[in-house]
Amino acid sequence: MKKGIFLLALSLFASNMIAQESDPTIMTINGKEIKKSEFDYIYNKNKQQQLEEKSLDEYLEMFKDYKLKVMEAEVNGIDTTKAFISELQGYRNQIAQAYLVDQEADEKLALEAYNRLQENVEAAHILFAIDENNPERTEAKAYEKAVALKKQIDAGADFTELAKKYSEDPSVSRNGGYLGYIKGFMTVYPFEQAAYTTPVGEVSEPVLSRFGYHLIKVISRRNDPGEVLSAHIMVMLPTSMTATEEKAKETKIREAYQKLQDGVAFEDVVREYSEDPGTRDTDGRMRWLTTGRIVKEYEDVAFSLKEGEISEPFKSPYGWHIVKVIEKRGIKPFDEMKKDIMRRIARDDRSGNGKETLISKLKVEYNYNFNGEKMAEIKELALKTNLDETFQATIASDNETLFTLAGNNYKVSDFAEYYANSKTEKDTKVETLIMRSVDEYIDYAVIAYENSRLEEKYPDFRNLYNEYRDGMLLFEISNREVWDKASKDEKGLKKYFKKNRRQYSWSEPHFKGVVVQCKNDSVAKLANSMLEDLKYDESAKVLNKELNTGGERVVSVKKGLFVKGDNGIVDYNVFGGKPYVDETYPVSFAKGRLLKKGPENYTDVKGQVTSDYQQQLEKDWLKKLNKKYKVEINYDVVSTIEEK
Repeated sequence: MKKGIFLLALSLFASNMIAQESDPTIMTINGKEIKKSEFDYIYNKNKQQQLEEKSLDEYLEMFKDYKLKVMEAEVNGIDTTKAFISELQGYRNQIAQAYLVDQEADEKLALEAYNRLQENVEAAHILFAIDENNPERTEAKAYEKAVALKKQIDAGADFTELAKKYSEDPSVSRNGGYLGYIKGFMTVYPFEQAAYTTPVGEVSEPVLSRFGYHLIKVISRRNDPGEVLSAHIMVMLPTSMTATEEKAKETKIREAYQKLQDGVAFEDVVREYSEDPGTRDTDGRMRWLTTGRIVKEYEDVAFSLKEGEISEPFKSPYGWHIVKVIEKRGIKPFDEMKKDIMRRIARDDRSGNGKETLISKLKVEYNYNFNGEKMAEIKELALKTNLDETFQATIASDNETLFTLAGNNYKVSDFAEYYANSKTEKDTKVETLIMRSVDEYIDYAVIAYENSRLEEKYPDFRNLYNEYRDGMLLFEISNREVWDKASKDEKGLKKYFKKNRRQYSWSEPHFKGVVVQCKNDSVAKLANSMLEDLKYDESAKVLNKELNTGGERVVSVKKGLFVKGDNGIVDYNVFGGKPYVDETYPVSFAKGRLLKKGPENYTDVKGQVTSDYQQQLEKDWLKKLNKKYKVEINYDVVSTIEEK
């Protein structure tokens, strides 16, 4: 027994040593260890983004300063505030999503979807709808109907006639079950899957989707024609009209076509003849169209034309059309479409595939073991109590193990808490409901456990998460100690400017004052008089507000520093340039003084002084932090850093 404990301890010690060797400590600040992997990640990321080349030693110094500021933020408790914790958790949830699905499975789904965007399937279907509240439309009844009808089809019965007679799709009355050409993402995934895997000319086995059971007939396949940008002239056909009215509509569209033949611009004919309110004011332009997005008659014509071609008049269920093709384009390469495809998959029925695959793998990895006997007890209790309060109370107090994962026991009472807060449909059959609820809880527990281990399991995740966390801390502490502090420290800015005044001197004179443009001489006289009693900082604001009343602008006022060439009025009034003429404001003048050597005070160059003062505060702050916190750098580890 003692020998076994000793061997276990030795094994754990060896594992720990291997982990330390694989990711040694590169730096210690105030006793907190920083691993090589974190510096390596940031070093190589910055190397790729920096325009100016820096040495490893320079990056090491920058990293040390960065970590000192983060340490100061932690000492000040910034990482314990509710706002910080909430924002950081939101970010973690966001980046964790990519790690909580099987990437390989999602990649396969994306490639599958891309391939299906390149191929169209011409299909028809018969639907047997499901409504669990209707005893004649249960899932079992729908399946029985579908199987029975499939036998008739296999025996030679006409698919279209059966669709008209039996299909519960509301659109069957007008299309006889015919759907036209479909492609990826146009239908629910189970339907798409069956349509793309059923051979041409055959009918699928019953396929279950959220709408019910389908029998799908695949009529043909073709390469996807891409997208077409078109414009049309449309003469609408109301549902009820006389033969005379219908003839008049046809006459109108043919008159429009003759105008085009005579050389009248398509846009002009649209404005004169088209009755489509949605496109009449846009020269008849439609949106980019893909197959299956418009009536078949329009689609067939639009995709058959070349760019710039105009069709003859043709009829659809909605009216007469003349189509002009503006542009055509094929499907983009997979790399360009991948992000969009992944977003669409996330909103699609297939979105759970990558997650399900990952859960299956994790169960094996973490030695998942399910207690079937306990599950049988739960099921029996559920049937006996019909999931009433007695059921809830009984499982809530049951501390026996339902399943184990990575050596952790998940008790029945844990499931009880999950079940009480779940939104599972309570009108489902008891046995189905309890089995589904337990399965959902197991999936939830497996993903939750994996989520808790992401930092430990994936260095990339840990580094990305830490980078965001430290970035938040860095921003907040830097704002307190440098940026916000400098912008509000008027005394400090004045003192810094006075001490470093020489560095703000200039080589050419600057005019500091007010430039006034007026509608007439009387306005100019009033403005000039008012300036005598106004301070420089308030001059422009007061004149613009006091003189521009009643909705009329009679004066335009600017204040600031101007050098020769900045402003025509200043050039003429101060630097001896050409007269400045503005018809809107014909009377103008400049009032102020010429500063030859440099600014009068820091407000004249506030932006530059503030920036320089911030840099000085940063230097002083870093000196203070280096004295405050003990820093130890392991240069043996630094020497192993490689540029990637």
